[in-house]
Amino acid sequence: MRRNLTIAILFTLIVVQAVTVNAQTRHRSVSTTGSAGGPEPLRWLIDVPTAGSLPRGSFDVEMRVFKGGGVLLGTDVGLSNRLQLGLSYGAEGIIAESNPVWNPRVEFQVKLQVITEDMSMPAIAIGFASQGFGKWIDSLDRYEVKSRGFFAVASKGYLGPGGNLYTGVHAGINYSLETNVDKDETPNFFFGFDAKFPNDFAVLADYDMALNDDRDTLALGKGWGYLNLGFRWLFMERMMIEADVKNILNNREGVKSLGRELRILYLEYF
Repeated sequence: MRRNLTIAILFTLIVVQAVTVNAQTRHRSVSTTGSAGGPEPLRWLIDVPTAGSLPRGSFDVEMRVFKGGGVLLGTDVGLSNRLQLGLSYGAEGIIAESNPVWNPRVEFQVKLQVITEDMSMPAIAIGFASQGFGKWIDSLDRYEVKSRGFFAVASKGYLGPGGNLYTGVHAGINYSLETNVDKDETPNFFFGFDAKFPNDFAVLADYDMALNDDRDTLALGKGWGYLNLGFRWLFMERMMIEADVKNILNNREGVKSLGRELRILYLEYF
């Protein structure tokens, strides 16, 4: 627990310092969490949500390629400017010579933005997401990284000098339902940061304290939490390519190297 808090404090101090520099320019974003290298508000960082939501009449398609030849496909639909619904499904071993190991069910997510961002207030959203990340572990009835479950998140964006640099900060709390085996029902906290640079390039980072995955002998975490870093490029007008470095703190038993993922995101309108 102390290690989690120390890392969270350090992560927060770095984010606050970056935001303070931008805030001193007196340029602030009034759009919902900015666009982090994309044409619409950022809805997720790497593994944690933001308060951003898809515009009404739009949808996105996402593909994640993760370790073990795994592929996760998902789509979200903007039912209004504040409400979005989504589905996802995937398997481990799709890009391999062995037979795929399919996830046990289609997962879904819903997010409602209850407060829209303005000059003084962050955007705030509540929602539910049953999709975890990494492979499905049948014996533990969970994903390697637990799903968010029920969550609430706040996001605030800032514009730098001349509007050439955008930064966003995000913080939230969640309660995962993946507790059937390890019985760890601890509420969890997460934080995030994104920065959009000229030339359609963005950097994203998130930190999941994983307080709900470090207490039982069946827990996969070692008490450090999950720190992830992503690099996103707007390859085409509505298509983004992202390379992620995951679990930088090696917060999993038996893991001694960084995780690596590739994401492709595409946005379209009805």
